[in-house]
Amino acid sequence: MFLYRKLSNTLKKLIEQRPLVYLNGARQVGKSTLVQNLNLSKKINYITLDSPFVLEAVKNDATNFLQNLPKDKINIIDEVQIAKELFPILKIEIDNARLKKQNVNQLYVLTGSANLMALPTLASYLAGRMAILTLYPLSASEYKKTNVNFIEKLYSQNLEYCKLTNKDNLLNIIKNSTYPEIALNQKIDRIKWLDDYLSTILQRDIRNMADIKNPEKIITLLSFLATRVGGLLNNSSIMKEIGLDNKTYDKYKALAMNTFLTFEVKAWTPVTKINKKFTKSSKLYFTDINMLCYILRDSLESVYENNKEIFGSIFENFIATEIIKNIDINMDLSYFKTTDNKEVDFVLENNRGEILAIEVKTAKTVTDKDTNALQELQKITKSKFKKGIVFYTGNEIVPMKKDIWAIPVNYIWQE
Repeated sequence: MFLYRKLSNTLKKLIEQRPLVYLNGARQVGKSTLVQNLNLSKKINYITLDSPFVLEAVKNDATNFLQNLPKDKINIIDEVQIAKELFPILKIEIDNARLKKQNVNQLYVLTGSANLMALPTLASYLAGRMAILTLYPLSASEYKKTNVNFIEKLYSQNLEYCKLTNKDNLLNIIKNSTYPEIALNQKIDRIKWLDDYLSTILQRDIRNMADIKNPEKIITLLSFLATRVGGLLNNSSIMKEIGLDNKTYDKYKALAMNTFLTFEVKAWTPVTKINKKFTKSSKLYFTDINMLCYILRDSLESVYENNKEIFGSIFENFIATEIIKNIDINMDLSYFKTTDNKEVDFVLENNRGEILAIEVKTAKTVTDKDTNALQELQKITKSKFKKGIVFYTGNEIVPMKKDIWAIPVNYIWQE
């Protein structure tokens, strides 16, 4: 079953405008399915390096392999990160086409389950020649097939008081905003699937990216990070508790991010100097809530019933994943926190400098106190402040202050 992905239009446009597009993202998010189902002006030739036979041919003679691909088709090369030999040859092929004044658009589409920007030697070969996009697991609106982009709505829509009907079970939405295979197959053993998934990451992808002696320590690291989602990263404390030196810790944390298990949100800093001090540490989140619960060794339902504090962190993590799944490639994502502890969970800034600030609450009501940090950011950013939002679990869109609104979480996926 093919689900429409919101990245489709952006991906198609970039393929038509650039010689090479790299679509990266975690394993099993649907990269191969997406690129093979795009309605492009040229036919495609799909190659996967998961085939040992093809991979051996590439590694033996990458130049010969590329030169013998069809010239009248878009060549899609899947899992390209396992054949580093291709990158310098791709550079030569593109540069030669430019020298011959050939049409260099729509030449290659690469897909991979590793972040190329974490492999600077490879990325440098294709600087200025390659556009990069990231595909994430299904968003809530992709799962619900509404395909709305709530960030675009918040930037463009004039809000007004109203009640939103909500027939959806929140926990069900959170659990199915995930990898397509487990969202579409409700009978699948999710624990076994996630266990196999993590094993593949550790035994194949991470080993391909780096030489590590104790891969099991990455699981230990993930377990520590899982209990700290949404909090400021105290790297020295985590290193000490796990028993890793600084260099090893940085490597393992980077590997978790570069295989799309986790991601970080940086601290917001003002463009101009002001009489305020801000926190500089990053915050960390998991890319998938099911994986987060698996690492926590608990179910979402159990956490919801028995540990409201941890569920609050998971709920914030869910909103974080929805933001990265919907955010425009030209937007910046950060969080706002002053040293006197006024904090806004997420700050989005578009290419016009307009700010959308998002606070997350699990409560069914919102109070004036919940808007204090939003008001602080509003004072600092002045006319650049577009809207402040408190996502909560109630059912009314309510104006709290000027340009600050309480909005039900189901706004994210409802038309």
